[in-house]
Amino acid sequence: MSAPSRTRHWAQINEVSFVAGMRLLFAVYRLLGRLPFRLMLYPVLCWYIAVNGPARCASRRFLEQVRRYRPDLPLRTGIAGVLRHFAAFGESLLDKMLLWGGLFPVERVQLHGSAHITDAIAAGRGGLIICTHLGNLELCRVIGRQHPALKLTVLVHTRHAQAFNQMLAQLDPGSQLNLMQVTEMSPATAIVLAEKVAQGEFVVIAGDRVPVSPQPRVAHASFMGKNAPFPIGPYVMAALLQCPVYLMFSRRSAEGAEVSFEAFRQQIILPRKQRDQVLAELAAAYAIRLEAHCLQAPYQWFNFYDFWADSALDEHHASH
Repeated sequence: MSAPSRTRHWAQINEVSFVAGMRLLFAVYRLLGRLPFRLMLYPVLCWYIAVNGPARCASRRFLEQVRRYRPDLPLRTGIAGVLRHFAAFGESLLDKMLLWGGLFPVERVQLHGSAHITDAIAAGRGGLIICTHLGNLELCRVIGRQHPALKLTVLVHTRHAQAFNQMLAQLDPGSQLNLMQVTEMSPATAIVLAEKVAQGEFVVIAGDRVPVSPQPRVAHASFMGKNAPFPIGPYVMAALLQCPVYLMFSRRSAEGAEVSFEAFRQQIILPRKQRDQVLAELAAAYAIRLEAHCLQAPYQWFNFYDFWADSALDEHHASH
């Protein structure tokens, strides 16, 4: 077995430790608008980048890897690229607060492929939606406003982001109702989620972060031209829930924002003998779609840890 990686796990990095600054900036936005918000955002970002070495280095490595993989893209690297990367993150945090505060211009959100979800809602079928840390997950609430029957349960690891979640709760007391903190998938949790899907609800889980575990079960796939570990949890869960699987991607755009839904698998079956192979194929298929969307907006992928650091780890595809 390979030696454990010395790189910090993403869950050990407090990616929203400048929440107090964001609270102030949100007040500035409400009083003066977005331009003054942006002018005040950069001092906060410069401080955060200066004190958070791991996140700063991870951002630089990610942008450099994308640049090597796609030199044709107009992408900045170095400190200028890192600053732009974190500026996009700050804008995303503001958008989250605006969404929960009822101030986001939802009419400027373009939905693509939403028929996959609306058809399932009409038929009373639930499912699993695999999201990413690209753009703004909360934008999925836009389709929820258009279709009140849509019920989402988002699985999160929120211990490192409690302050930001508390801020959202202050903006909208209902903001935490569809969040379920899950570090490990217990039988009890699986039963609860199965009941939700059976009732026509949707479970949302991220597919681009290694699980919080000493020995995470992952499958390796090519991403931006380099081998990277991807969690197998979403596919194992889908097999347990016996439900359709969809992908959701979002990003800010010049027009406002875009949210894309894609049908991924109608059903996932993991044969005992081909389990590892099937999981690897699913992770690779997901990585292809994630890469395609990330290349459209690389500054908006907010995984501020060394994504490829654990690529040498042994693959823990299945429990024995």
